[in-house]
Amino acid sequence: MKSKRKTKRWIVITALAIVLVGILWTVVTVARILAYTDEDSSRISDAAIILGAAVEGDNPSPVFRERIEHGIELYRQGTVRNLIFTGGSGGDGEHTEAEVGQKYAIAQGVDPADIRVETKSRITEENLINSIPIGEQAGYHTYTIVSDPLHMKRAMKLATGLGMDAVPSPTRTTAYRTWRSKFPFLARETVMYMGYTIKGWIDNPQQP
Repeated sequence: MKSKRKTKRWIVITALAIVLVGILWTVVTVARILAYTDEDSSRISDAAIILGAAVEGDNPSPVFRERIEHGIELYRQGTVRNLIFTGGSGGDGEHTEAEVGQKYAIAQGVDPADIRVETKSRITEENLINSIPIGEQAGYHTYTIVSDPLHMKRAMKLATGLGMDAVPSPTRTTAYRTWRSKFPFLARETVMYMGYTIKGWIDNPQQP
């Protein structure tokens, strides 16, 4: 009986320890994501990769528009020399996110020759993976990643994992203005970041 009680006690202690570690890891991850929102590089890059977001017909959603506008601003400042818009078909299945971004940028005066589009991706990792051969073909070597502040930590972790020479530049304004809209996005980013970290541990157990 004592042996069984001891075993149960250790099971409970182990389970509690796992839960506590999970909670601590989550809190630390949230803190790191929030802290990274202020990371903004002024390095001159060959191209900005504007990560895709939802579109409404042939118009960008408020979230995507903020990303496009920021990319255009970097282009006008000379911080980036070219723009790569990413993202596949939107909700209507006709207009890709990348093409909507391209159209918007051209309307704002960006030289079409300085724009590339990646029209197949559906998720952030694909945005970046598919942008690599496009950049290589165009002769690009350095990149500035453009997205929402809360998205930037995960996007940069992905870019680093892909071996890209990339720096962050989050949008200065965002459609996620209240905690009611920010919290679901932050929660999703936290889960996705932790999931990608676990995947990295499994794929490369020798890496920290």
